Amino acid sequence: MATSSSARRVVLATRNPHKLVELRRILSAAGLDSIELVGADAYPGLPEVAETGDSFEANARLKARAVCAFTGELAIADDSGLVVDALGGMPGIFSARWSGSLAGNQDRDRANLQLVLDQLADVPDDRRTAKFVCAAVAALPDGREFVAHGEVHGVITRAPRGTNGFGYDPIFELPSGRTTAELEPAEKDAVSHRGRAFRALVEILSAHGVW
Repeated sequence: MATSSSARRVVLATRNPHKLVELRRILSAAGLDSIELVGADAYPGLPEVAETGDSFEANARLKARAVCAFTGELAIADDSGLVVDALGGMPGIFSARWSGSLAGNQDRDRANLQLVLDQLADVPDDRRTAKFVCAAVAALPDGREFVAHGEVHGVITRAPRGTNGFGYDPIFELPSGRTTAELEPAEKDAVSHRGRAFRALVEILSAHGVW
């Protein structure tokens, strides 16, 4: 997709370095390589946004609106997570903080996925279905907002596999038989929930003349 020759800044509403790298990669591959993509850390005074919404989309809107209002720039935010059928749809919007205080001094990602594995310890293989879900929202200084969604289905493994990716990637097995942590970055982007949501969002923004 072609982009405008005049560069503009887009603020990605995240301080997660792993997510920032992934989103920059996805957006650049979708045709935004000539646009300056910065993370929330580019604005030291930017306050944390409480994720008080009751859905992925609601939380993404909260973050996009707040970052856009603070920076005066087009802001793109996502909220995404793991939805496990046997856990009644949890961790869902609580995916990033599922282990809560149980994480202690551990790596939070590791604590989160270990808790899911523990909770599914007695669940048979045919009931370990799950999906990754993402809602991506763009908020513009002129008040317009656009949203796109993406999801990918799979199953939860019984032990982590793979060293790529982050979050729950090592325990999320795709129909191909590999976890998302066993995929190379470009492979993951092609099938991931975030890849699908952000590519769709780029198309929507292009169709509305934002680029």
